[in-house]
Amino acid sequence: MAEITTVTFDLWQTLLVDNRDLGQARAMVRLEGAQTALAKSGEDYDIEHIRTAYMSCFEQFRDIREGGSDMDFRAQVSSFVNFISPGLVDRVDSETMDEIAHHYSDSFFVYPPPAHEAAVRVLQGVKDMGLQMGLISNTGMTPGFTFRAYMEERGMLEYFHTLTFSDEAKVAKPAKEIFMMTLKAMGATPEQTIHVGDHVKNDVVAAKECGLKTVWITGFYERENPNDPATEPDISVSGLAEVVPAIARLAGKTVPG
Repeated sequence: MAEITTVTFDLWQTLLVDNRDLGQARAMVRLEGAQTALAKSGEDYDIEHIRTAYMSCFEQFRDIREGGSDMDFRAQVSSFVNFISPGLVDRVDSETMDEIAHHYSDSFFVYPPPAHEAAVRVLQGVKDMGLQMGLISNTGMTPGFTFRAYMEERGMLEYFHTLTFSDEAKVAKPAKEIFMMTLKAMGATPEQTIHVGDHVKNDVVAAKECGLKTVWITGFYERENPNDPATEPDISVSGLAEVVPAIARLAGKTVPG
């Protein structure tokens, strides 16, 4: 049996805890920001029209990610603008696009999902076991560079050897490639690695298919078929605070402290 050397973490609903109200508030910042920026360029659209375009963009990129791919942040913003009106990207200047992109990314800081109260403590606990850490995250509507800045503010960034964000990698969970490129960057093999996350398909099934051990944080998603071995994690926990003992058990190590 290979020695465990590495732990990879999901981000959403694992280290950060989001909710519907915060997500809707961020969306409104994006919609109103786009409306204001476009109006300065003589392109006037009512907010409901922009909301419809935003939802179309959201659905398009959700489907792309579910297929294991992603596009970079500026491509996503351009797609959103063109959903507002076909060819609109070509009719507005670069300053307008920059302003829309700014509202799109920085809405995260206006209504941030709080870091889990145990996040830094858990990361320190994993570090104290002598294990290196990586992050594997689908970015959704927020770019990787924004997550990095936020994680640095919250004292989490320093714990990670490698951070892989889907908009930067152009690959998204559940694709095997996003796991394997992360492990390659860390000099680890799947057999040496434990993945921690909340999503059954993206964090349990996908990681297991790559050969990683898995710790599943319950409470956000359900296993459609509890008897399906493909969705069976190595260990289930009810919250992030229980992750360090779970990792210690899988790694054959003593819990720090």
